[in-house]
Amino acid sequence: MDLYEYQGKQLFAQNGIPVPSGEVANTPEEARAAAQAIGGKVVVKAQVQIGGRGKAGGIKLAETPDEAEQRAAEILGMDIKGHTVHRVWIEAASNIAKEYYASITFDRGEKKPLVMLSAVGGVDIEEVASNQPDKLARLHIDPLVGLQPHDARWLAFAAGIDPEAIKGVVSILGRLYRGFVQLDAMLMEINPLILTEEGEVIALDSKVTIDGNSLFRHPDIAALRDTTTSDPQEKMAQERGVTYVKLDGDVGILGNGAGLVMSTLDVVALAGGSPANFLDAGGGSQAEEVVTALEVLLSDDKVKVLLINIFGGITRCDEVAEGLLTAVEQLGTSLPIVVRLDGTNEEEGRRIIAEKAPENVVTEATMLSAAERAVALAKEAA
Repeated sequence: MDLYEYQGKQLFAQNGIPVPSGEVANTPEEARAAAQAIGGKVVVKAQVQIGGRGKAGGIKLAETPDEAEQRAAEILGMDIKGHTVHRVWIEAASNIAKEYYASITFDRGEKKPLVMLSAVGGVDIEEVASNQPDKLARLHIDPLVGLQPHDARWLAFAAGIDPEAIKGVVSILGRLYRGFVQLDAMLMEINPLILTEEGEVIALDSKVTIDGNSLFRHPDIAALRDTTTSDPQEKMAQERGVTYVKLDGDVGILGNGAGLVMSTLDVVALAGGSPANFLDAGGGSQAEEVVTALEVLLSDDKVKVLLINIFGGITRCDEVAEGLLTAVEQLGTSLPIVVRLDGTNEEEGRRIIAEKAPENVVTEATMLSAAERAVALAKEAA
């Protein structure tokens, strides 16, 4: 679960990480009131879960409350890389002397948290890692020991942090790691982490991702989920308990089991196609689950063809076939559907489709042949 900047900063503040004072606003009038309450110069910042806001005009300085209202009116409703701005964060302007970068993420390969620190902040960390690798200090942390003060000091010296900022940076790294663990985070990033002209080290931005599997332990964070701006297919899938991730292609994919679906994505790409989604209907998918999953897929206008890849272990292929026919009948779709059934009752499943399915539903014996046929049909539809 990705958080907005203002939500991440609220969590930072709860963990003792210094952040500028600010308020969220949903209208230009609320922005004016927030700027008036904060006092002095403020920054009006678009709240979208994507980078590049500044370059897109989504971050603007305002000298007065009236100007903050005007800037908010310009930013609200703006489209930033496909994300519509529904709210802004009004924040006290900071006198920036230096910009740094700090983050903690979970390195799945090492099975350890990875702490990164750089004296080059305010830019994409990938750019720093590629062009100035010596400016990026990295350290894996033993989760049984945790981040120790000497670890944070080593990172600060290795990254080349300015001497006057080291104490503040070390303190923030310690608090950031504590929050990372306590909140079951997958990523906590501050870019930029700044040294002000007054000598303070504060988090000027936040990027926080919480492990969705841990939200039952954090109902307060789960309540922060914003459903008003969610992708409609992802919102529908979430409401119906379907594991779904939207992608950019036109071949809709349904499988039973995450590994099988991931393999299907790869095979579609190998066949020259572009997957429209990741959708795992579950290892024990029955007719009802198949109907629900297809409803989610068919709600996406970009999908030109459906590829259904089922391995019958727990799942019976004849049950899937019956569920597919029920879904097609209920939804009345004429979209081409390619089905690959393998495993328990596969022959019965294929027979059911051959005898009862409409002409737009076809079967293939292998995953590769099914992918190739789906990709060909998608290209014809385009």
